[in-house]
Formats: sequence, structure tokens, C-alpha cells
Amino acid sequence: MPIIFNIDVMLAKRKMQSQELAEKIGITQANLSILKNGKAKALKISTLEAVCKALDCQPGDLIEYQPDTL
Repeated sequence: MPIIFNIDVMLAKRKMQSQELAEKIGITQANLSILKNGKAKALKISTLEAVCKALDCQPGDLIEYQPDTL
């Protein structure tokens, strides 16, 4: 998938555990894991906003585009 989620990178920079982030943004750890692993089919803007607020970052710090190579 060409969209990469760098949530783990930001968690490490902020010295925060996944469980703490999930609690702060009001989603389950399972749903956070789906986001972190790039298996999500969609991302609500409100969820992205909550993650950015909790991690004190910009959306571009979390999401990266890497085109598939053939």
C-alpha cells in the first residue's frame, strides 16, 4: 500500500505507549493497531485530528506516500 502511517515513530518520539494514545483519542487498541499497521481502509478526519492533538504533531508527520514500484 503506498500510504504509510508513521504513528509508531511519533509514539517513540513522544515516549508514549499505544494504549495511552488509544485512551487519549477514544479508540480501541485494536483499531489503533489497524491504523499503525496500514490495514485501515479509511481514516476519519476527526480521528486524525485527535491523534495530531495527542501527539502534538502535524498530519504530515503521521502519513507518508510511497508509490508502488513495478
